[in-house]
Amino acid sequence: MENREKRRNFAVMNVCIFCSANNQIAADYFEKAKELGIWCAENGHSIVFGGHDAGLMHAVSRACKDAGGRVIGIVPRRIEEMGRLTPFLDVHVPCEDLTDRKQLMMDMSDAFIVMPGGIGTLDELFTVCAAATLGYHHKPIVLYDIGGFWAPLTALLDHLATEGMMRAPWRQLIRVARDIDEITV
Repeated sequence: MENREKRRNFAVMNVCIFCSANNQIAADYFEKAKELGIWCAENGHSIVFGGHDAGLMHAVSRACKDAGGRVIGIVPRRIEEMGRLTPFLDVHVPCEDLTDRKQLMMDMSDAFIVMPGGIGTLDELFTVCAAATLGYHHKPIVLYDIGGFWAPLTALLDHLATEGMMRAPWRQLIRVARDIDEITV
């Protein structure tokens, strides 16, 4: 069956995926990254990501590419200098640094999916969330909570809301998906 026939009733879009570039993490995260890359390709979505050749970034880009999807890498100069550029790119967008990368990712994407990751992933998540709260964009943000990975973060967000540190309920801004079938963009 062609990808076109497999697609659900979604608009074809550029889906930005924020995730870990670490190889030393549980195998389940890699399986879910592969599943997400295939899901994007089968639904006709291109992925936009950081262009790194390691961790979940590598897994999601390879799976999308292998499934016939389009892969767009927004790659800071430092990653290229380190020789860490993924070979699974259809579109290579070089940029100067992480700040440029985040802005280009926001500009080029129609939705954001945040997989497990570390400091960089949190930085990306909070950058797109802060931009949305100020009205710079109105794009979906999905926190992909694989195996409860994001439970401490959602508890913190609940705490911030309880303490009055947020103007609106965070769940109006961020959707939580615990499984691929709960992802809506």
